[in-house]
Amino acid sequence: MVPPSLLDPAPYRTWLCCLLKIAVALALGLGTMVGWKRIVVTVGEKIAKTHLTYGQGAAAEVVAMATIGAADHLGLPVSTTHVLSSGVAANGSGLQWATVRNMLMAWILTLPASIMIAFLLFVVLRQLF
Repeated sequence: MVPPSLLDPAPYRTWLCCLLKIAVALALGLGTMVGWKRIVVTVGEKIAKTHLTYGQGAAAEVVAMATIGAADHLGLPVSTTHVLSSGVAANGSGLQWATVRNMLMAWILTLPASIMIAFLLFVVLRQLF
């Protein structure tokens, strides 16, 4: 006979959620460590036709901070990269439309791609476990 405490899924669920948060944090950290330069160059130099001044960069950061803070207060999910990129694009110095088009396509395709990957992982892991 198995003790009832071993059949309770709550402790395992808590442990799994913690493990998943750690894995996501590590993946985001490693991705940023590897791709930081490309992100910085794209946001700082390739969105607008001219390089941002210090004031424009600071204004974009403050607007991004306020937007992300408001979204967090309201419980809305937002991407910090999307918010900051939008703030940089709104600085008024003209846009490089090829870069903007590529960013929009990436933003649009991210959700369907994530859904497909999650579904495939679900199907595979359901068969394994």
